[in-house]
This record gives sequence, structure tokens and C-alpha cells, in this order.
Amino acid sequence: MDKFIKWMDIHFIPVASKIGAQRHLIAIRDAFVVIMPLMILGALGTLVNNLPIPGFTNFMDGLFPKIVNEAPIWKSLGGGVWNASFGIMSLFIAFLVAHNVAKSYGKDGMAAGTVSVASFFALGGLQLAGMTSTGLFVALLVALISGELFQRLSGNKRLIINMPDGVPPAVAKAFASLFPAMIVVTIFAFINTLFQGFGVTDIIASFYKLVQEPFMGLANSYPSALLLAFIAPFLWFFGLHGANMIDPLMQTINAPAIAANVKALSEGKAIPFIVNKPFFDSFVNLGGTGATIGLIIAIFIVGRKNKPYKMISSLSAAPGIFNINEPMMFGLPIVLNPIMFVPFILTPMVLVTVAYVATATGIVPAATVMPPWVTPPIIGGILATKSMAGGVLAAVNVVISALIYAPFVILATKEVEKAEEEALDNK
Repeated sequence: MDKFIKWMDIHFIPVASKIGAQRHLIAIRDAFVVIMPLMILGALGTLVNNLPIPGFTNFMDGLFPKIVNEAPIWKSLGGGVWNASFGIMSLFIAFLVAHNVAKSYGKDGMAAGTVSVASFFALGGLQLAGMTSTGLFVALLVALISGELFQRLSGNKRLIINMPDGVPPAVAKAFASLFPAMIVVTIFAFINTLFQGFGVTDIIASFYKLVQEPFMGLANSYPSALLLAFIAPFLWFFGLHGANMIDPLMQTINAPAIAANVKALSEGKAIPFIVNKPFFDSFVNLGGTGATIGLIIAIFIVGRKNKPYKMISSLSAAPGIFNINEPMMFGLPIVLNPIMFVPFILTPMVLVTVAYVATATGIVPAATVMPPWVTPPIIGGILATKSMAGGVLAAVNVVISALIYAPFVILATKEVEKAEEEALDNK
């Protein structure tokens, strides 16, 4: 194990660290962090419109008048919330990602974000479907490309209009980005014209059917879920924030999947996507990456003689309930702890398997609501699936995680007792 850790220190960690610090991945991750509250709000708005409570819909229909041939008027509240969140998600991403890319170079982020949104519209994002999560992949590509183009062009002195002294700074700043903005938007408008010439009238819809939808289907498979369950704890074991590093990929999969699930729910159709962020938050990352709530429970049950473990687990219990496990990661520690390597990697993979099978077989409904990631285990399962079955599944997975960790806690406790005995013998 020591040789393995040494090899990883030399060959793996430097590469992984560079990937984690890659400016474009950080720009995407930080953009999704900003809109996370809106994504949660949009999912809750849909939940209100589709509460699985017997008689709720009939009661609300009787309380409020209906609009002829349209949805009941009381559903306009949830619908408005959805329109203000999932309905314009691609616009947020187009702006925020380009803004973050430009800022990482020390350039004007506001101008870059504005140009990115304009470029997105020039490419066809003005259609209603393009502004929702359906256009998310295209919005990401436009934001990354336009952000790079804008920051490079705005650094060209030949393209900068220098205003005379006395002109307000805001005006001078706007004119300084005039030519770079015109060039970038024109490029995307030209690309749209080319596609129109080849008969592609809706780039975003065509891209969704050709690339995004098949990718989401692939990411929805059990092998991909298993891979995602492996990567985050594997990176964490070596001190790298695995959840943050794979967050751009998770969010790219998650947002369209949640939107598709919400739409299917509102239309009374089968839920199409099992794997999404609430699936991991509610059934896999219980207590944090590696399902460390199970480790805390195992220490309280079979590791009480291990004084260091007991002290750290006592301090980590409160944040662990809210899925914050940095105290366990660095205090126990789990990072670079050879004894904890196997259960820390194995546990989330087992939990993914249990949760995936339970959902795929219909025992537990698929997740259609995205509770905040700090929602305690079991409660999160109930909220995400709008079903007590989700809470039962989360509880079962908590028990499974504790059972997996228990033998390794016993092993660690024996190692501590052995070290204490040797210390006494040496006195």
C-alpha cells in the first residue's frame, strides 16, 4: 500500500490537481453553483403542482377556477417558478460560464457574459426550447468558445477604441469591447446561416437529438453510475476534492435529466432518467462522499475502544447529518488511510447498485425533486422521490454503509490497541 500511495503521489496527484484547477472546468462548476438555488426552486414548484396527495388536485381545482383548454389557474404559480428557473437555465449558463472564463484571464466578465448570450441567440437560442435545459450543451459550448474569443480579441490593441479624457469610465469600457463583441456575435450568426443553408433550421433541437439526448441516456446507465460513484471517493482518498472535480460533468448530466423527469411527471408519463444529482445525494453520498454517515455509526457501535476515532466521529456527527464530512476526511483521517481505502471506495458503489436496482424495478420512484445537498439522509430520500419508499431506501443504504465500514473499524481499533500495548511494553 505504501508503494501504491508513493506512486500516486508522483504520477497521479499532480495530473489530477492540474485537471481540478483547469479554468474552463472551474468556470462551468462555479456557474452551476450560482444557479443551484433556482434549480431547486424550479423542482419544488413542479412538486407543488403535482403533489402525490389523494384529493389534493381535486381540492385545488374546486378552490380556484379553471382556464378553458389550459392548465388550472392555481398551477400558474408553480409554472411561473419553473419558467423562471429551468425555463431559462441555458441563458444563465451562457452568461455565467463566459463571465467566469473571461474573469479567469483578468478580462471584463460582464461584457463577455453579455456577448455570450447574444451569440447564443445568434446561433438559434431564441427558440423557447433552446432557453431551457434542452439547450444546455449548446449554451456551454457557446459560452466557452465565445468567452475565449472575446478575451483574446479584447486583448488586441488594434480592436480597442480609446475614448478621450473626460468620457465616463462606463462608456469608455463599453466602447473598448465594441469591436470584439461585434466580431464574436457575427461569427456565431454566420455559423447559424451556414446550418440554415444545409437545411438545419433549429440547431439546438438538432444538437439535442443527435448528441445531448443519447449522451444523457448513456450517462443514465448502471455502469456510468458505478463509475461516477467510484471517481469521487477515489480522488478524495488522495486529498483531492472529488465532488468538485466531477461536478461539471454531474451538472451537465443532471440538469437536463431533472427537467425531463419533471416534464414526464407533469404529463403523467414514466420517469425516463434514474441517474441524477438527487439520486446520488439522497441514496449514495449519505453523510458526504463515501457515505461516511455509515462510518460514524460503525465507530459508535464497534469502535468505541478506539479513542481517536471516537473523538473525531463525535465531532463529525453533527456536520455529517448535513452531509458535510471534511472533519472525517482530514481528522480521522480517511485521506491516505490504507485501512479505510477499501470501504471508502466500495461503499458508494454498493449503494449505487442497491439504489439503481430499487429504482429500475419500480420499488422506489425515480428522483424528480432536488432537495438541497445538505438535507439529512432519509429526509432527502423522501423529498427527492416524493415517497416514503425513498426514505426507506435511504435508511437501508445507511445500514448497509455501516455494515461495510464495521469490519474495517474493528481492524483499525485492533491496530490502535496493539500500538498502545507496544507503547506500554516499551516503558
